[in-house]
Amino acid sequence: MIDEKRLILSVKSGSEKAYRTLYEMWVSRLYQFVYQYLKSEETTDDVVQETFYRIWINREKLDAESSFKAYLFTIAYHLLLKELRRQLNNTSMEEFIEYNDNIRTSGDEAEKQIDFDQFCKALKQAKEKLTPRQREIFELNKEQNLSVAEIAEQLCIKEQVVRNQLSTALKIIRTELQQYSFILLLFLSHF
Repeated sequence: MIDEKRLILSVKSGSEKAYRTLYEMWVSRLYQFVYQYLKSEETTDDVVQETFYRIWINREKLDAESSFKAYLFTIAYHLLLKELRRQLNNTSMEEFIEYNDNIRTSGDEAEKQIDFDQFCKALKQAKEKLTPRQREIFELNKEQNLSVAEIAEQLCIKEQVVRNQLSTALKIIRTELQQYSFILLLFLSHF
């Protein structure tokens, strides 16, 4: 059995051989994790390769006493979210809902499919809890993709007012939609 701590220390000191060994130990599991969300071999390969590239580039930061698995999967998770955001920016909301019908949530709800109809209804109800101004700013920012500056100009108010109203609106939306935490993360990061 390979001692992972020794490998990490060797990678940290620049050993390409140790890096290849570490790569071979983890690439399959990481690939499976990423693929379950992206459903594309090419894009999954890109995310996995970028993850390991970042491990190599930042090898001096490796800590043999910490969980390498947690470090590796955290990097992959952030790259995965970035890729999902990129894909969503090139997708209409209808395509987003259709594409994600088969994504499963993590944790306790791993076996349940996300019910997007319920999510959309819950989002509509959550938006009804906002003041008219908060709702308007939220929709301009998250649904029409306007920047804070553009909203301020359009509504003839200060940018700080827009930021404050948007921040309050997001807190209310997050609170109301806690049960949809995974899809909410994707939704709010997209819009």
